[in-house]
Order: sequence, then C-alpha cells, then structure tokens
Amino acid sequence: MSKLSLLTAAALSTLAVAACAPTLGPPPPGRGPMAGPPTFRAADFAWSQAPGRNGVAGRVAYRRGPTRFTCAGAGVVLTPETPWSRARMAALYGSTERAVLPTEEVRARTAEAPPGDAGPFVKRATCDSADRFSFGGLPDGAWYVITTARPAGRPEADSVALMRRVTTRGGRTVSVEL
Repeated sequence: MSKLSLLTAAALSTLAVAACAPTLGPPPPGRGPMAGPPTFRAADFAWSQAPGRNGVAGRVAYRRGPTRFTCAGAGVVLTPETPWSRARMAALYGSTERAVLPTEEVRARTAEAPPGDAGPFVKRATCDSADRFSFGGLPDGAWYVITTARPAGRPEADSVALMRRVTTRGGRTVSVEL
C-alpha cells in the first residue's frame, strides 16, 4: 500500500469516528451560561390558587443539643414552588430542599435573592402552643414551608429560620417536621 493510500485511509477513519461522536447541541432555553436569575411571573403561581384536597400538617421539633426550639405564636408560610421561588430559596437558605439558619443571616441575604413579591400566592398559618401548624385545601404541587423558632423559655434569644420543601398530591395530608 502506498503512503498516499495509508494517509487517505487514516483520514477517512478519523472522519468516520468523528461522525459517530454524539452531539449535544445547545443548552435548553434559560440554562445557558448567559441565563440570569429567574424573573418573577405571577402566571407561574397560578397552579397554587386552584382548590385541592391535599394538606400539610407540621410541627417544629428542632433542637440544638439539649436546647429545644419553639415556634409558638410565630407565622408559618407555605410558598408555591416556581423557578423564581426555587432560586429565591437557594439564595436565602443555600438550599432548595431544607435549611436551618440564623434568621438574621437569611435577612442579610435578601439583596442577593431575585426580586419579586409572592405575597398574594403564599398561604399563611400560625404555630400553636404545641409547635404545630397546618394547611388544607391545597392542589397537587411542591411547596416551601418556612417559619422561625426560638429557644424555648428564652424569647430574647436569637431565632432560627427553618425551611423545608414538601410535595402534595393524591388528596393526602403530608406530615412535615422542621
């Protein structure tokens, strides 16, 4: 075989291997390196306003060593999960699943979170004296449960912010422990 034939065969082999290599194409919309934080869009929250048969029943059982924390009398919010609220949880809590952080640390991160007001779409409850709360009439979907708690018997002590993601579906009540 001549040198030219060998070079031609090698070039054709290289082209054949390259043709078999997978191409992944461009990233999905909004996932590329230029994508910024999600924009608040009220339409993303519309699903959360539908009536449903689901519920969330929760309690605060957080302890730091021997110290028990209480949420008695504190507000509890249930925020619908959307691309915007997921990005906001990541910025405020450093997680989109669950977190326990000093309340002041979460407040200090507010400027880093995507702007917007989910207030009209947030469900609200109050933690009772037994550190329990509940929400009913919820549609299927994912939510963020958020409250604050203080060391029991020490109302002047610094509070912690507790956050946990929950999913409702199938006409059931989800139990959640913070």
